[in-house]
Amino acid sequence: MTDPNALEGLAPPERRQQARGHAAARAGIASQIASRRLPGAILLHGPMGIGKATFAFEMTAAILTATGDEDAHRVEEQIAALSHPNVSLLRRRPKDAKSYYTVIRVEDVRQLRDGLHHTRGRAGHRVAIIDSIDDCNPSAANALLKTLEEPPADTTFLLISHRPGQLLPTIKSRCHNLALRPIAGDDVRAVLTEHDPGLGAAALDRAIALAGGRPRRAFETLALEPDSALGALQTWLASPGQHAAGVAIKLAEALGSDSQSPELSFAREMLDDWIADEARNAALQPGARMRLASANELWDKAHSLFADADAINLDMKQTLIVIFDAIRKHVSTTIPVSAETL
Repeated sequence: MTDPNALEGLAPPERRQQARGHAAARAGIASQIASRRLPGAILLHGPMGIGKATFAFEMTAAILTATGDEDAHRVEEQIAALSHPNVSLLRRRPKDAKSYYTVIRVEDVRQLRDGLHHTRGRAGHRVAIIDSIDDCNPSAANALLKTLEEPPADTTFLLISHRPGQLLPTIKSRCHNLALRPIAGDDVRAVLTEHDPGLGAAALDRAIALAGGRPRRAFETLALEPDSALGALQTWLASPGQHAAGVAIKLAEALGSDSQSPELSFAREMLDDWIADEARNAALQPGARMRLASANELWDKAHSLFADADAINLDMKQTLIVIFDAIRKHVSTTIPVSAETL
């Protein structure tokens, strides 16, 4: 089954099977495998692009090797080909030769469920990977919940989520929750150089700087023009209150001129990350309730503005200007100048 989110020229996660970083999560699952106490479902959640799917296939290989009767190399070969009979994978299905369904449908979940009740094809555990559970429509999510409530014996579900806050609470309660975080810059560098040892130092450094610990974002950066406005946005976000208002206007004009451009999509992720980090930092700072409230308000405002712009095709340049102004206002009213320039 092809990956609807695959980047051109990049091997899919089932063929990589070796995730960089995530050492604590890896050790935790290894301990559960060794003690034969694997949970029925594990929710792997964290930002998109940090290697959750690759990690899921790596753990799948470890589970099958530990519980089955084949060596690791043979197991990994079958997983890479998506041919191991004890592995089930659920992704958005192809709709036709050129497109995919926008959601995982209830019939897709039922097909997975029925397959898991058949006699297993190999000795050992079975693993079902849902990549990602965020793609399930409401009917599919409810059907999956019923399966999690009465899971087949010796079966572990690995549920991948980029937005766990939007999942059904009943699904989360049925899972062992495992949070994965962005990886270190050196790990991102290793991922990039393993894929292309010939990458130049300047391209590597730029991709790592913009990646924010997400290998997928680093690969997306390599596909962008070197003089993309994203570098300027990164500089502006480092100290929004220290730049003249005209800088933000120029950024908005550069990024918002094409609402379908990869640069704009990337910029929206960078803005999401900045606001989320700001809220997280405020939550960890004693006595910063006003800053946290302002960050939460900023998050809601930015998402509402982007949603309106997408829904009714509003001018994206003007949308970005309003968001940049809101960020500047937040910084000027809640963050001391000395703290912003650290």
